[in-house]
Amino acid sequence: MSIEVRPATVFEDVKALVGPKRADASVCWCLSYRIPSTVNNAMRGEERGAYVARLLEDGPLGVLAYDGDVPVGWAAVAPRSATTFARNRKIPQVDDLPVWSLWCIRVRPGHRGQGISHDLIAGAVEFARGQGAPAVEAYPLDNGAAKVDQTMAYAGLRANFEAADFRYVADTTSVLNGHPRVLMRIALD
Repeated sequence: MSIEVRPATVFEDVKALVGPKRADASVCWCLSYRIPSTVNNAMRGEERGAYVARLLEDGPLGVLAYDGDVPVGWAAVAPRSATTFARNRKIPQVDDLPVWSLWCIRVRPGHRGQGISHDLIAGAVEFARGQGAPAVEAYPLDNGAAKVDQTMAYAGLRANFEAADFRYVADTTSVLNGHPRVLMRIALD
C-alpha cells in the first residue's frame, strides 16, 4: 500500500472521512475547533456539510491520505489564530509565534494499524510548512500505554507526535476520555 497525503480540497473526499453516513445527522464534520461554538452548536444536519463546502471554496481545510484514489485518512490543520484554540482556556498559548494547530486525525476503519496516522502527521506538517507556518502545534492525549477509545483518539497520541519529532512544550488542563492532553510543537524553520 502506497499512501499519498494531499491538501483536503475535494468535498466528497472530506465528507467520506468526517461527514455522516446519513445526510441529516448532526456529526462533527471537524468543525468543533474551527468555528465558534455558538455557530457550531446551532447547525444541524445538512447545514453542517453545506458549511464545510463553503469553507472549502477558500482553500484546503487540512490534508487527506489516499490509498490510490480512495481517501483513507484526515488531518485538520490551520493557523491557530483561525481556530478556537486561539481563545482556548484549557490549552495554553505559550508564546506569540503564529503557529499552526493540528487537532484532528482520523483513519477510516479497515485502514487502521497501518501507519496512516504517521503519514497524516507528516503531511499536515509539510502542508503547514508550504503555507509559511513557523511551527505546528498539536494537543494529543498523553495516554502512556493505556488503550484509548477510537472515538476520542481524534486528538492523536503523544507517542505518534514524538515519533514525528514534535517536542513536549506544556501541560494543558484539557482531558479527553480520562487522558490528559499535552501541548507539543515542531519548529519548521
